[in-house]
Amino acid sequence: MKKIIFTEKAPAPIGPYNQAVLSGNTLYASGQIAINPESGELITDNINDETNQVMKNIAAILEAADMTFENVVKSTIFIMDMNNFGAINTVYGSYFNEKTAPARETVQVACLPKNVNVEISIIAVQ
Repeated sequence: MKKIIFTEKAPAPIGPYNQAVLSGNTLYASGQIAINPESGELITDNINDETNQVMKNIAAILEAADMTFENVVKSTIFIMDMNNFGAINTVYGSYFNEKTAPARETVQVACLPKNVNVEISIIAVQ
C-alpha cells in the first residue's frame, strides 16, 4: 500500500509524479529544486539561498508525512558544478545532526530541471 504525500508548503510537481510517496513506514521524496512554493519563483541568485530553499521544500514534505530530518536515512544530491560542493554541503549539513546524518551521495550532472544548480532527494523512515 502506498500513500501520496502532498503539501502546499512545497512546490507542486511539474510532471507525472508526486512530491512523495509513503510506503509502509518509508517515505520516498522526489527531488526538490529551489522553487518558492508561495511565489512560484525559482531561487537561483546564489548557491546558498538556492540550497536553503531546496532544504525548506524537503522540510515541508517531511512535515506533511509527520517526519523531520532525523527520519532521513538516505539522500542524493545532484549538482551542476562540483565547485559549489562546499557551499551546498554547508547549507545541507545545517539541517542535520552530524552524528545521525543520513547516508548520501553527491553527483555532478550535465543538466537539471529548469537549469537549476542543485536538486536533492531523500528517503526517510518513521
